[in-house]
Amino acid sequence: MALDAEGKYELITRRLQEVLGGESIKAILNEGRTPKCYWGTAPTGRPHIGYFVPLTKIADFLRAGVEVTILLADVHAFLDNLKAPLELVAHRTKYYQFILLAVFQSLGIPTSKLRFVEGSSYQLSKEYNLDNYKLCAIVTEHDAKKAGAEVVKQVDSPLLSGLLYPGLQALDEQYLGCDFQFGGVDQRKIFTFAELYLPRLGYAKRAHLMNPMVPGLGGGKMSSSDPNSKIDFLDPPATIRKKIKGAFCEEGNTAENGVLAFVKAVLIPISQLRIERSQGQTGADSEEGQNATGDQTPFSLEGAPEGTVFSIFRKEEYGGSLHYKTYEELEQDFAEKKLHPKDLKTAVADAIVKLLEPIQKAFEENEEWKAVEKLAYPDPNAKPEKKKKKEKVYHPPPPGKGKNAKQGPVDASASEVPASPATAEVVSAPPPRSDVVEAAVEVAKEESKSS
Repeated sequence: MALDAEGKYELITRRLQEVLGGESIKAILNEGRTPKCYWGTAPTGRPHIGYFVPLTKIADFLRAGVEVTILLADVHAFLDNLKAPLELVAHRTKYYQFILLAVFQSLGIPTSKLRFVEGSSYQLSKEYNLDNYKLCAIVTEHDAKKAGAEVVKQVDSPLLSGLLYPGLQALDEQYLGCDFQFGGVDQRKIFTFAELYLPRLGYAKRAHLMNPMVPGLGGGKMSSSDPNSKIDFLDPPATIRKKIKGAFCEEGNTAENGVLAFVKAVLIPISQLRIERSQGQTGADSEEGQNATGDQTPFSLEGAPEGTVFSIFRKEEYGGSLHYKTYEELEQDFAEKKLHPKDLKTAVADAIVKLLEPIQKAFEENEEWKAVEKLAYPDPNAKPEKKKKKEKVYHPPPPGKGKNAKQGPVDASASEVPASPATAEVVSAPPPRSDVVEAAVEVAKEESKSS
C-alpha cells in the first residue's frame, strides 16, 4: 500500500532520538518531491556492530522513497587527529565499503538504491576548497572546537586539522545535494554548526535526523578505538560470547546497560523490519529482501506467539522461555528481576552470532576483502619479516690456485709468448714426481754413463 506524506514522515522519523528541521522534510513530502539524505562515516578504526543502528534505519528511508547517499569520508578520517594515517586511508575506505555492502545485504536492503561517494572525489576540488576558505574566514576557533567536541578526538594541543572537520562536514550537505543529514546524536553540535554557517555562505539550511548511540559493553559510548567496549563485525562466535559474558548487566539495573540497549536499538528493530517485510509492508522499496543473505526470521524461538520480536530460552524448571512483543515488556521484566542477566546475555550472544554469520561468510569467501583487511589494519604485534641472507655459492679455484695448491716448475718459454685472451688455455705446471720429471731424470742418467 502506498504511503501518503504523513505516513512517509512517520517512517522517516520513527525510532530517532531527535529531529531538527522536520518541517522542511514535511514540506518536501507534501509537494510530492523525493527527499534526499546523506549518511557519512569516516573510515578510521574497525567498524563495530553499533553501525547496525544507522544502517537498519536506512531501510526506513528507502521504504519512504528517500534517495540515500553513503559518504565514505576519507579526507575527514585523515583530518581527525591522525586516527587514520594517510597511507592507510585508501585501504580502510575500501574495507568500510566491503563491510557496509555485506551488512546491507544481510539486512535485505537493496544496495542498487544506494549511492556510494568517497569524500576525496569532490573535497579536493577548487570550488569546495574556496568554500572552505570562506568558512575559515568567518568561523571562530571557539565555534569550530565546540562543534567537533563529541566527534573529533580531543587532545591537550589540538591540531588545526581537527578544527577544519566540522566545516567540511557542513559543506558536504551542499556538495552532496541533500535535504537532510542523518547521523548519531553525538553529531548534534556539528549539525547545529551547519545550520548556523551554511546560510552565511548563501546555502540552504538543512534538516538533521539523529539516531541514539549504543552504549559500550562496559557502559559509555561504543567506540572503534576501544576493543573492550565493542564487538567487531568479524569477531568469531567464541569471542562474541566472551565479550557479552563480561559486559556490564547488573540485575535489575536498566541504566547504562549495553546489553539491554543493544536489544532495544538493534535486535528488536531488525526483528520488526523482518516481520513487516513478511507482511509486505515495504512501502516504496519493492526490492527489499530480494537478495538478502542469511536467516531473515526475527529473533524469536520456534513456537513463539505471533508478533514476538525477541525470545529468551529458559529451561522449564526455571519458568520456561520468555517471549516479548515490545522492548518495554522486556525492560520491565528485567527491572523487576523476572529476567536474569545470564539468560539475557545468552540470548543476546546467540542473536549477534546469528546476525553476523552471513557477513563473516561473505568475508571468508572474498579473497580481495581479506587482502584489504590485512592492509587496512595490519597486526601491530606482527614481527617484521627477516631479510633472507644471500646463499654463498662455492666457486672452486682454477687448477694450481688456492691456499692449498703446490707450486710446480715454471716453463720459462711460456711467459715469452702471451696467449690471446679469447683463445688462451689455462695450463697448470705438472706437480712434483710427474712422468715428465721422471723422464728427465732418466735422460740425465744415460748422458752421465756415456760420458
